[in-house]
Amino acid sequence: MVAALTRRALVSLPLVAAMAGCTGGSGRSGVVVTTNILGDLARNVIGGQADVTVLMAAGADPHSFGVSARQAASLERAELLIHNGLGLEEGVLAHVEAAAAAGVPDLAVGERVDPIEYTADETAGQPDPHFWTDPVRVGEAVGIIAEQVVEHVSGIDAEQVRANAEAYRAQVDELHERTTELFDAIPEERRRLVTNHHVFGYLAERYGFEVVGAVIPSGTTLASPSGSDLKDLADAVAESGVPVVFADSSQPERLIEAMAEETGLDIAIVPLFTESLTEPGQGAGTYLDMAASNAQAIADGLGRH
Repeated sequence: MVAALTRRALVSLPLVAAMAGCTGGSGRSGVVVTTNILGDLARNVIGGQADVTVLMAAGADPHSFGVSARQAASLERAELLIHNGLGLEEGVLAHVEAAAAAGVPDLAVGERVDPIEYTADETAGQPDPHFWTDPVRVGEAVGIIAEQVVEHVSGIDAEQVRANAEAYRAQVDELHERTTELFDAIPEERRRLVTNHHVFGYLAERYGFEVVGAVIPSGTTLASPSGSDLKDLADAVAESGVPVVFADSSQPERLIEAMAEETGLDIAIVPLFTESLTEPGQGAGTYLDMAASNAQAIADGLGRH
């Protein structure tokens, strides 16, 4: 009887070890991602080999998003926590820091793709977190995510993860090529952007645009413009002759309309997808859809007017 029990115990040891391996030996499993844009990248890289939990639903504003108690707990159970960093997820930062302090490997993607700083007076010197408006940096992010997944997530096929990343990065490279062609057709004197807040600095740097200003003079949607802010921007718009203002598709247009009234000019308002993906079929269900839609809208808006 004792011998049989001993044999049974020995047989069970590999099973216990295998179960520990599935959770990284720490009781953790899977990948947790804060933003849905990064979630889309991670899912393309992982390809179903591990559970990917994305905290922010379609249409969520990463600046104002707050996690539930259940979501906060999921951060500390992850084998890998992927977040944007650079101050984007203002309502989630404390939970990200707590998970990292508890030993969860974390990847702040924005900090790894050669971040730039805001150049506007109100935000000058602060890091700009909106790197996803530059497809070249997104391609770099895909490779970085893949290597972190290989390093920290158990039970995955490293070669397949790297192959997934290479295939997806090729699609991002094609997006960059198409975007370059679209923007090359815009006359240089029309390559000027006014947005509802400072979000397209990376796009401007990559494709040779000038950011004239933003209705909300900040890199976050949580800020509000003053009357003098609107007047200063109105003067800049009137001087530059910008015919189009680009607004986030989820943001109300009243501030931009107020700014247009200040200028006394007829300014078109063109919606863009800036901070979040949408539900499938609503224009920005994936990162590739989002970036392609924005590029076409910018090209059409500045090319027509």
